[in-house]
Amino acid sequence: MGVMTKFRPCIDLHEGRVKQIVGGSLEGGGAVRENFVSDRPAGYFAQRYCVDGLEGGHVIMLGPGNESAAREALGTYPGGLQIGGGITADNAQAWLEAGASHVIVTSYLFDRAGRLQRDLLERLVGTLGKERLVLDLSCRALPGGGWSVAMDRWKTLTELKVTPATLDALAGSCAEFLVHAADVEGKCRGIDADLVATLGGWSGIPITYAGGARSIEDLEAVDRLSGGSVDLTIGSALDLFGGALVEYEACVAFNRRGS
Repeated sequence: MGVMTKFRPCIDLHEGRVKQIVGGSLEGGGAVRENFVSDRPAGYFAQRYCVDGLEGGHVIMLGPGNESAAREALGTYPGGLQIGGGITADNAQAWLEAGASHVIVTSYLFDRAGRLQRDLLERLVGTLGKERLVLDLSCRALPGGGWSVAMDRWKTLTELKVTPATLDALAGSCAEFLVHAADVEGKCRGIDADLVATLGGWSGIPITYAGGARSIEDLEAVDRLSGGSVDLTIGSALDLFGGALVEYEACVAFNRRGS
């Protein structure tokens, strides 16, 4: 069997708790829209993923106050999870030592005007090696078409567009890309098929897409649209996070089909 899309798990942390939120609601000064707040600690989810053999999931710290919960998850499943949210060249190594397989980086690489700082990327690669680095190209759709990478919890658009040329330019500096479609994140209204197809049309290092998935059929759709080269994260729709649209066990079974 050739390459096949895989389900990748996640643990989103906000104010120290495992949550599923509407991504776009992070941008304003108002209340964050929460789809799910778990009574269980981060380590519970990490243990589930470990037992079920799910690799390459991401722990995302949405703002401050999440370090303890993140360390609990990484310590529960060392080497099985990536960590993102506030990662810099100064703290990245400590997160790897805490058990992360990779660190995920976005905002650190841009100045306040949204310009990519190549020197900071080179510093990270020099410190960690590209094989431990995931570049988060989470993005928002542009009115005239296409997508622009968004930083600072998806609030600020950068100058960097999500295109094959951008992927080509950055692929030599990281092990993987993570791409949240921030406009559909947490809304359970379906994936951004055009974005998935664009990512799948590029051949290079692994890519994980997240945003809007609402059915087990979305795994099939991403597999078809990307030729199996793009993995999918499912969050708010998942019964594990209080959703009613996708069974976690069905996602685990989907992965076993391709192994």
